[in-house]
Amino acid sequence: MAKKKENPADMSVESKLKTLFQLQTLLTEIDDIKTLRGELPLEVEDLEDEIEGLRTRIEKATADANNLRREINGFKNTFEIDKSKVDNYKKQLDTVRSNRDYDVLNREIEYVSSDMELCTKRIKEYQELLAEKENAIAMNQKNLEERSKDLDIKKNELDDIIAETKADEEKLREKAKDLELNIEERLLTSFKRIRKNTHNGLGIVYVHRDSCGGCFAKIPPQRQLDVRMRKKIIVCEYCGRILIDPELAGVKPNAPVEEKKTKRRRSAPRKAAETKAAETQTEPQEEE
Repeated sequence: MAKKKENPADMSVESKLKTLFQLQTLLTEIDDIKTLRGELPLEVEDLEDEIEGLRTRIEKATADANNLRREINGFKNTFEIDKSKVDNYKKQLDTVRSNRDYDVLNREIEYVSSDMELCTKRIKEYQELLAEKENAIAMNQKNLEERSKDLDIKKNELDDIIAETKADEEKLREKAKDLELNIEERLLTSFKRIRKNTHNGLGIVYVHRDSCGGCFAKIPPQRQLDVRMRKKIIVCEYCGRILIDPELAGVKPNAPVEEKKTKRRRSAPRKAAETKAAETQTEPQEEE
């Protein structure tokens, strides 16, 4: 007959703490595997963000360059139209019959010529801006190619490391999932929250040399006694980590160091004075 699985909520505090510490041990091993990857995941992420930023800048600069080209073409078309008008007005000057018509044509020529000068100025300005945009696009494109090569190298390095440790990590994760099923949900949630808020990922630690194994703060004797009793969940007052005694964690507590009693040696002057006094007391007194 199959043994009925025990409800995690009905487990003793000692069993809960023991299971939780086993889970912590597995998670620490997983963290160690992640540490082997070093800064590579962050470097890959940074390169991906940089590449995305370069692509965005290239797209924006390309759109700006296209707008500048359209503006330049528009000014060129306007210049050609105005040029045709000026040529036409100049031809009409030879056929006018009154001074009034002659003045009107001259004013039109001046107006259109001013517009042509403005078009020429705008074309020059926009061509300079276009050259800057094209240089920026070329520079960003070069940087994009270099960063893409760096990203490929970093990704290959990371993939190699992950491939080496993938099997071990998956086994540890499976064991961790099985242990989590045997831990009360409320306790497990608290444990994960504590782990997330600590720099080293330790959510449960044992008392070591009368101190918390996580933050190394001194634990009062009465609180240590409560931890050894294993009757309730005890947390560190300073860092919030769950505390257990070394024996439950499978660690032998350090044996107390016996202090050797040393006999005090009398100083030489004091010893000489005491010897002289003793001799004086033992000398026979002369008869009168």
